[in-house]
Formats: sequence, C-alpha cells, structure tokens
Amino acid sequence: MIRHSHKASESWKTLPWKKFRRNLFRLQRRVFKAVQVGDKRKAMSLQRLIPKSQAARLLAIRQVSQLNTGKKTAGIDGKKSLSFEERFELEELLKAEGNNWKHQGLRSTPIPKKDGSTRMLKIPTMADRAWQCLAKYALEPAHEATFHCRSYGFRPGRSAHDAQKLLYNNLRSTCNGIDKRVIELDIEKCFDRISHTTIMDNLIAPKGIKSGIFRCLKAGVNPEFPEQGTPQGGVVSPLLANIALNGIENIHRYKSTDGTFVEPSIRYADDMVIILRPQDDATKIIEKISQFLAKKGMKVNEKKTHITATRDGFDFLGWHFKVQSNGKFRCTPSVENYKKFRQKVKAIVNNSNYGSKVKAEKLAPIVRGWRNYHKFCKMDGSRFSLWFTRNRTWKVFNKETKLTRVTTTSLIEKAFPSVPYAESKHVSVKGKKSPYDGDLTYWSERNSTLYDGETSKALKRQNHSCGHCGMKFISEERVNLHHIDGNHDNWKVKNLVAVHESCHDYIHMSKKQEHPENIGSRVQRKLQARF
Repeated sequence: MIRHSHKASESWKTLPWKKFRRNLFRLQRRVFKAVQVGDKRKAMSLQRLIPKSQAARLLAIRQVSQLNTGKKTAGIDGKKSLSFEERFELEELLKAEGNNWKHQGLRSTPIPKKDGSTRMLKIPTMADRAWQCLAKYALEPAHEATFHCRSYGFRPGRSAHDAQKLLYNNLRSTCNGIDKRVIELDIEKCFDRISHTTIMDNLIAPKGIKSGIFRCLKAGVNPEFPEQGTPQGGVVSPLLANIALNGIENIHRYKSTDGTFVEPSIRYADDMVIILRPQDDATKIIEKISQFLAKKGMKVNEKKTHITATRDGFDFLGWHFKVQSNGKFRCTPSVENYKKFRQKVKAIVNNSNYGSKVKAEKLAPIVRGWRNYHKFCKMDGSRFSLWFTRNRTWKVFNKETKLTRVTTTSLIEKAFPSVPYAESKHVSVKGKKSPYDGDLTYWSERNSTLYDGETSKALKRQNHSCGHCGMKFISEERVNLHHIDGNHDNWKVKNLVAVHESCHDYIHMSKKQEHPENIGSRVQRKLQARF
C-alpha cells in the first residue's frame, strides 16, 4: 500500500513507476497468453486483478492527466487538470467504485470534416477517462491475441508505416502491381453506427468491466440511434471499434500457388484498402463486406467507396500510391495532406504577433513531424523538399528582423530541420506479433529503429533501455533525448541520454531546485552502473 503524506506533490513524484509498469505488464502478458491458448476463463480471472491493482490505477491516472495529448481537454465538469491531491483521491475512488463505475455525461465539441459537414467529438471527464484507461489495460492484451495481422490502426507496436510497407510489398513491379486494382472502402459514420450488441457480444472481459463499458456506450448515445455508436473522444473507443470490425480482413482471400491463403486487405481503424487481382470480382467482394457490416449496424458508403486501377493512383492515410507506366511503385504525400501542412506553416510565418525566433521554434516540430511521417516516401524534388516554402520563410524572416544574414539562415535551419528519408525502407512488424507476447528484445530493438540521428545512437549505446528507469522501450510512450548538463547546444555523446517521455518530465520536475551538474552526475552514475 502506497501511503502519501501532506506533501502530495513529492509523494506523487517519488512513486515507484518502474515497479508499477513492470507489475502491470506482467499481468497483461499473462492475459494475452491465456487468450492465445484459448483459455478465456483464466484470462477473465486475470483481468479482474488489473482494476484491483494499485499500480494499474495510478498508471491510468498518470496516463490521462500527464501523458495523453488531450490531457488539458476538459469534460462536462470543466476540469482541465488534476492536482496531486486530486490524483490520489481519484485513485481511491477507482479502488472503491471501479467494479461498478457510473459514467458522467460527455461534453460535445463539433469537429469539421473534409466534406464540409461536422462530427461531434464527445469528451468524457478526467475521472471517466482514467476508468476507461484502466479498462483498456485489461481489454487490450486479451483482444490483441485475437486481432487480424493486417489491422494496424490504434494498436500497440503497429503504425501507418506498416500499412504503407504492405502496399509496397503487394504493388511493386515484382508483384505485377500494374495489373491490379484496389477497393478504397469507406464505412458510413463508422463510430456513430457500431452496434452496442456487437461490441458486448465480442468483448472478452469479466462482468464488472463489461457493465462499465456498457454504461460508457450509453453515456455517449445518439437519441436517434439508442443502440448504436461509440463516443469519439473516449480513451477506449478506438479499441471498441477494432473489436467490432475485427474479421473484415478475412472476407477477401484466395489460395496462392504454394497452397497458402492470401488475404490482401489492409485496415487502419475504419479506413481500408483491398487489393484485387485482374480476375477478382469487386462487386461480389463489396456485397460480402456490406453483409458483414449490416450485422454490426453499419453500411458501406457508396459515394466514397471506389474501385481504382493502381495506374490511376489512390490516396490512403495521407499518402498517394501509384504504379507508374514502367511498373514502378511510387508513394508520395497526398495533395490534401501537403495543402494542410502548408496552411499550418503559412499561418505561423505570416503571423505578426511574434518574431522570427518564436516562429522558428513553432515551425520546427511541425516540419519535423511532417517529414518524419513521410520519411519512407519519394521526397526528392523542390515540392517535397520544401525549397519554395523555406525560401518564402527566409524572405519573411529577413524583412522583419535586423539580424545578420548568418543569423537569419541559422533560424531557417532551426525552423526546417532536415530528416533523412529512405523510400519504402520501413521494416514491417512480423505477422501477429504483439508487445504483450513478452519478446522484449524484438520490441525494444524495433522501437529503437523508429528513431534516427542522436536518439538512435543513444538507444544503441544503452542497449535499448531507458537511461533513467532502466526499462526496455517496449511501450508506445515516446523516447526523448535528455541533455545531462541542461545545455541543449551541447551535443557531445557523453551529454546525451535516451529516456521515456515521462522519465524526462520527472528528471526535470523532481530536481528543479537541484543544480544541473548534480542531475547529470546522478543520471551518468545510473548509466555507468547499468552498462
């Protein structure tokens, strides 16, 4: 039992997070293996232990209040953040009522869509988000053992780049991609029309978690469709959508020359592409998909579902895929994706409320993020190398500052960081592998390949382990590069340590009053002792 004093902030900071993560992962791995061997009864008995675990409850609260990107978004109660005392109080509430959780109402926020219409984002309260995160800890490993290997959206250890590489493997010249077609499948209002019965029937969970999920679904219900829909904005909603759509990948399959069955379908949440051979009947496949979706309360959006020849090209996940007339496969950022990126850059560059130095700081993460997402595309040429955008920004910076030419150029280099690209060189995740299978070596090394530059070098030096807590990098949590002496201009090897994002926060939060040299020596001693 963790006891906290009146100095709640210090108590929270000094909690043994490394031990908590290890304890939770041990339980999740046992749940995964139980479902994998078909022992659902054992899996559900193990799932009951997760909400009862103090480690899981505290990790769930930390995830929604400190780590998630939407951590500052208020629910219907208006709370945007939790104090340290409130976090401990919430942990006690989850302990007392976690097995019979009552969801509060949701705050609705309209979000504009591509076609000009809006969709409603329904945001739960901080407490409801913490319970949903706790439920996700129990549900996710059980369903990871059942999910199809061609499903990549909102799953641990998988990403859009895996889907991108799979398209390359199926459409490149050696696979006669030039003769193939694709079905660009669009499901009409997927999250708003998923049948509650389908979700509950397919849920692998004990009674307490099931009843909480049922109340979660009913809290975000549309009065016109009381038996359908998952609240978009909830922590557990993407997982519930994956549970409902699991199996759609099996609809189109054929036997290859070596006798094995091939399932050329790629799904990322509710976005899906189905690759067709010249002899495949696209109409029959769409009919089968319609029948599958009808049982789950959904239907195919006929206006947005297209059958496209690979030579004509198609958009998927922000990329444009096309097989050229010479048979070569090409992937580039889609026109729409590029336009949105340019709008973001333009809004910052033309903003007169702040100067060039601030603009450079704001531009850097946007440009780096865009380039990192497209780093396995064909990015040469002035358009995607951002030559014109960079040149325009240089002119604006040069006009509004009285700095020297050298200083202006250094600001541009900061605003437009270079990211190496290697067309179609991403290494896909192996088959049905999951982080919950316990193969720490595979997952830590794989997660390390997602980073480049100094971060990649630091990960290799540290044997793919966090320089602060010592745990392997197997979770979805981002890796940060910590400068030991606090000087971000010092890029010497001995000054750089790769750490979890949360560990990075605690290095700075817990030692604000400590001299940077002492922080550096402490982290350095840990590294020397471990490696």
